[in-house]
Amino acid sequence: MTIHKEGYTSIALCILFIFVLNAVIQFYFPQAYAVKWLIYILSFMLFVIILQFFRSPSISISKDETQVLCPADGKVVVIEETVETEFLKDRRIQLSVFMSPINVHINRNPISGIVKYFKYNPGKYLVAWHPKSSTENERTTIVIENHEGVAVLFRQIAGAMARRIVWYVKEGDKVDQGEQFGFIKFGSRVDVFLPLGSEIKVGLGEVVKGGRTILAVLPVKPAPKPNKAEEADAFETVKAARPVKNTVKKKEA
Repeated sequence: MTIHKEGYTSIALCILFIFVLNAVIQFYFPQAYAVKWLIYILSFMLFVIILQFFRSPSISISKDETQVLCPADGKVVVIEETVETEFLKDRRIQLSVFMSPINVHINRNPISGIVKYFKYNPGKYLVAWHPKSSTENERTTIVIENHEGVAVLFRQIAGAMARRIVWYVKEGDKVDQGEQFGFIKFGSRVDVFLPLGSEIKVGLGEVVKGGRTILAVLPVKPAPKPNKAEEADAFETVKAARPVKNTVKKKEA
């Protein structure tokens, strides 16, 4: 396991804080052995917590264009049909994953395709499980469209503790399923908006893993109906390909 690049500054600040705190205790209370040991223990616990928060485990990702991978580690807190009003403007299945401070906070692309839409929205810092956090909190909105034209919208949402959202994609980028698209610091949630007809593979309260858990299977997109001009062209093509029947009678001998 390695440390994610987003953690370098935070870990350095944590080490500096621990060093200064212990130096102050040692200088002003050299004989307070009980206090010093308490500070040592608390300092060690703080360092471990910060270190594990920014861990970046190596995982194996199985790509499948028909499936939607979970974008983050956490617990499923919402599965419901709703209307997505920012970009898609149609009915969708919303699936939300709450990320606690003990989870890995790397965010991964749920599908492969082209980033058709990206927007950063400043906002409030309501608790992540609040119903309005999806539309009122600080957030990013990303839409990826696969090669069959099926679009999946997902959001990074800041919470009461998580006040720093990091993203690595922009409109027009070609992205791979399971690839990192961002990072949220210190807990929050990710919403995924799936097409109606998607086969949901998880349940409420289920613990999920980013890049490994299959959230859903996408519906098969029906072939578009030809317009009248295309139908006429097809009819003429078929007509031209038919053998011409010989209607001339043979002359009697």
